[in-house]
Amino acid sequence: MIKPHGADTLKPLYVTDATERARLTAEAENLPSLLVSSAAAGNAVMLAAGYFTPLTGFMNLADSLSVAETLHTTTGLFWPVPIVNMVKDISTIKDAKRIALRDPNIEGNPVLAIMDIEAIDEASPEQIRLMAEKIFGTLDEKHPGASTFMQQGKFLVSGPIQVLNYSYFPEEFPDTFRTATDIRNEIAERGWKKVVAFQTRNPMHRAHEELCRMAQERLGADGIVIHMLLGKLKEGDIPADVRDACIRKMVDVYFPANTVMITGYGFDMLYAGPREAVLHAIFRQNMGANYLIVGRDHAGVGDYYGPFDAQTIFDESVPAGALQIEIFRADNTAFSKKLNCVVMMREAPDHTPDDFITLSGTKVRQMLGQGLAPPPEFSRPEVAKILMDYYQVIDAGK
Repeated sequence: MIKPHGADTLKPLYVTDATERARLTAEAENLPSLLVSSAAAGNAVMLAAGYFTPLTGFMNLADSLSVAETLHTTTGLFWPVPIVNMVKDISTIKDAKRIALRDPNIEGNPVLAIMDIEAIDEASPEQIRLMAEKIFGTLDEKHPGASTFMQQGKFLVSGPIQVLNYSYFPEEFPDTFRTATDIRNEIAERGWKKVVAFQTRNPMHRAHEELCRMAQERLGADGIVIHMLLGKLKEGDIPADVRDACIRKMVDVYFPANTVMITGYGFDMLYAGPREAVLHAIFRQNMGANYLIVGRDHAGVGDYYGPFDAQTIFDESVPAGALQIEIFRADNTAFSKKLNCVVMMREAPDHTPDDFITLSGTKVRQMLGQGLAPPPEFSRPEVAKILMDYYQVIDAGK
């Protein structure tokens, strides 16, 4: 199986020994506490689950600036996005060396992790803007990721962590949330040797379904890991439970047995386009995938990125040998009325726009809210039914 990034084995930071975990949980009650942001909590969960191997905790300011500017830590590890714990107020931990990190996403703010503080750095407004611009390509406060990053606070609390739980993800998504270790183990159990990963924060329509099928066939992959984001999204995005139901229905009906794993990870969406695509590749390598499908405007939002910037970054900014995982470069996919199947548009040069069935996201949402199913060439009827039920409830509540 493909090796993890920057290490021979995964380095999950979750404390697996129950006795030690209980001891640390008791210790945490007597430690100074820090209520972290949702973004930092997501980072802790990803560190716990092994997805951020080989990192041992949160980055300091020097590493964060280096990653933002050069895509490498100060010690030379290739990494595309700073993994940080940024806070506004350090008064409760100012002189502490060991602290409890508390979860903002669960009522009562239980302890999520214990952290040994190596440094508390104060970033200047210029440094925060520099990092935001490098990561997101914009300082526009309308960009959901850039806005979140710039509002988290100016203090970077860095150091190694020991994680005591996976936040709300196992309870809310027991059939879907999986660690990198879980996925590697299941890949081995299934006997898969070559694996392709598909990232999604949305339900999958026909184009996404066929894209997975194309990638599997063309790469000769044994299986597909559909790996969905389960954390926080921007307003208007479809909730994870609805998306999960849609994907499970599609796979149950339209894919052969033992060809697809449906999994999810606990992280808040960054909407960082090209940089996030590289991060996606790193943690898919860590979970055991040989390939990641990268399509049009991967991890993008609005019109902040070019349609294929998330592909070209692998040519322009990822040094040779930095990653073992490879990307499958996908074009726009749509149903061809001429060929009576879904195709990549670049592979149908004799087509005009009228030869494809395409619908905007706004148009699809309007149809679903009115109880109208999109054409079956665009969305499987079983999937459309789940989405129609969801949107009609949403619209009824307005």
